[in-house]
Amino acid sequence: MLLTRPWIVSCFFLLFFAGTMSAQEVSVQYNSKNIALNEYFTITIKIENSKLKDYSGFPDIEGFVKRGTSSSTSTTFTNGRMSSSQSITQNYQATAEGTYELKPFKIKINDKELNVSGATITVGPAKQQQRRRNDPFDTDPFRRNEPQEYIDVEAEAFLALSIDKSEVYLGEGFTTTLAFYVAETNQANMRFYDLVNQLSEIVKEIKPSNTWEENFNIDNINGEPVTINGKGYNQFKIFQAAYYPLNLEEINFPSVDLKMIKYKVAKNPTFFGRNRQEDFETFSSRAKTVKVKPLPPHPLKDRVAVGNYRMAESISEIDLNTGQSFNYVFNILGEGNLSAVEKPLVPETEDFDFYAPNVQQDITRSNGRVKGTKSFTYYAIPNEPGTYDLGDYVQWVYFNPLKETYDTLKSRQTVTVTGESRKNEYIMSNDMGSFYDGIEFENNELEAHDDSRWIRIFANIFILIMLVLSVLIVIRK
Repeated sequence: MLLTRPWIVSCFFLLFFAGTMSAQEVSVQYNSKNIALNEYFTITIKIENSKLKDYSGFPDIEGFVKRGTSSSTSTTFTNGRMSSSQSITQNYQATAEGTYELKPFKIKINDKELNVSGATITVGPAKQQQRRRNDPFDTDPFRRNEPQEYIDVEAEAFLALSIDKSEVYLGEGFTTTLAFYVAETNQANMRFYDLVNQLSEIVKEIKPSNTWEENFNIDNINGEPVTINGKGYNQFKIFQAAYYPLNLEEINFPSVDLKMIKYKVAKNPTFFGRNRQEDFETFSSRAKTVKVKPLPPHPLKDRVAVGNYRMAESISEIDLNTGQSFNYVFNILGEGNLSAVEKPLVPETEDFDFYAPNVQQDITRSNGRVKGTKSFTYYAIPNEPGTYDLGDYVQWVYFNPLKETYDTLKSRQTVTVTGESRKNEYIMSNDMGSFYDGIEFENNELEAHDDSRWIRIFANIFILIMLVLSVLIVIRK
């Protein structure tokens, strides 16, 4: 039992391995009905193959004082299978010698009520306590107290970092999974050690800097049966994420280590002796590399998203009048990096006024795949009467890595617009300035404005004066 493990770590392991356990077993036990005055009487709640979420509390016993509780958990791998147990113990100290009655009581454990039978507790004189430096369980009363020898049992287990693609296009996603595999025939007794802190360091080492990450956020580590090279294993996924390369640099995943607790077994097991010894073993994964290929030539190759997508759309009205607004929703669904998906290309046109869309994104990460929907909701107003194919106005280009080709998703909606053109309405709605405000009040008769003859006369006189002045200045000098 892990008497020295922190309570939060105990709960962590029970939560992680809940999926691999058999049906839960709950019991309430007493340590002994005959105790000395200086010994504790204890009531222990024990639950196996499940997590102790809550309990209603221990009963009061007349003549006894509660002296605190203790807890313990145990999680082990045996023959490729995992089992666990958790217990809470309430200590009671007698106030005097005598015989005491513990009445039957009810206790609620994980929303299940148990009826517990009572007991007669006899408290005798205090016992003299002997101080032992050694663990009493290290000594076998039926044999001489000789040092126990322990044997290391080879573990049929390994740590592996797997990647579903060894080569991808720029922007194409691939899934990385770090898992611990335990063979069904494994005889070594193992369990995880300080997994929270270890995993934090492992993730820092694994994540490449030149990618976009979609983390699957594994909350429960459940054993899943898998077959590798014809041999059965239990797979415990520790970390999983999808990565999307942001440049053409090669993506490298280093080798990472996972430290496990593994028990050695006694060479000569005894009835009272300690028959196992805690030890550690480190498992290492192999380094992996993913190559990144450039996208084929295309005018929009630096802007397009990469993935396997399809389109769904909806429109509020297909029979419209000029000036009547409508809503149009363009949904992009499929597998890929939806965070990198940009809005469809909508060219400027006099036929419609399209306003910037509202964007909504929903992403699902499951079964090693990242899927979802990105919705673009447009508010638009038709300006000219006629029949229009919205596919000429709303289009979205992407690269499909499965087909290795570019594809275009376009609207399949057709709208019919009736009414008068809004061009004149648009011109009249614009302010032309104060110059045009007084046009209707001015005389519209034509007048001649040919004054060029008088301009020439004045120019000649001016030139003559300048010549006379120049001559006078020269003479005087």
